[in-house]
Amino acid sequence: MPNLIDVMHLGRDRVIGANELPGGLIVDPGPTTGLEALLAGLHEEPRALLLTHIHLDHAGASGVLARRFEGLRVYVHEVGAPHLVDPAKLLASAERLYGDDMERLWGEFAPVPEDQIVVLRESGEAEGLRYAHVPGHASHHVAYLDEATGDAYTGDTTGVKIPPSGVTVAPTPPPDIDLEAWLRSIELIRSWGPERVNLTHFGAHPAGEQLDAAREALSRAADWARAGDREAFLAARAESLAGESEEVRTRADQAVPPDQAWQGLERYWRKRREREG
Repeated sequence: MPNLIDVMHLGRDRVIGANELPGGLIVDPGPTTGLEALLAGLHEEPRALLLTHIHLDHAGASGVLARRFEGLRVYVHEVGAPHLVDPAKLLASAERLYGDDMERLWGEFAPVPEDQIVVLRESGEAEGLRYAHVPGHASHHVAYLDEATGDAYTGDTTGVKIPPSGVTVAPTPPPDIDLEAWLRSIELIRSWGPERVNLTHFGAHPAGEQLDAAREALSRAADWARAGDREAFLAARAESLAGESEEVRTRADQAVPPDQAWQGLERYWRKRREREG
């Protein structure tokens, strides 16, 4: 079983988790603002990072870790790799979402030296784990499977669920949301036959149950957004969590800010209508 390290984002538990695997492997180290908690939770010195994607809440600490641990390898999909070497465009995009909160939320996003990056493609093996390209949440998203334990590491592809809640939220920020690709990616992960899916937000869950919940949450959120009514979308999102405790609602909104979830889906539907004329 992986060692789940809660990086205590903004001082709250159950928002962002990093998974440490034997042999000095870390799946998604989280942001630099969680680096102290990450390092305190490690069982051994990191040897490689396995990134699901390069969003700041998942990969923000990669460059700082690469600088700190000489020879650290950073595995990332080929579409995301250039933005780790030169993060200027990635950070400019993030600043449009987060504005003056960038430093408070994420801390330093340092570049990763090109010679420490290992590029992943459509599918293959990385550090003994199976991987596959699973776009939908992000065009460069990948998932990993430890066939020995049955653990899949799925980043944001299989949703957000804050324990002890049973409610899954679809993480749909701009700019890469692709509903059709995302649904195919969920089914690709299902075809692996994992026992558990390990969510960055948050923890390990039975695979079949969580894959179904992710598919349902994504389809539901897409339907809320289709009419182009922001206020109705935000009201439906709030209603979906109305039965949960305040601490769950707060953490879900921190992991998936409601307005960003709206922006990603609104952009998806707008672009789709433009394509279809």
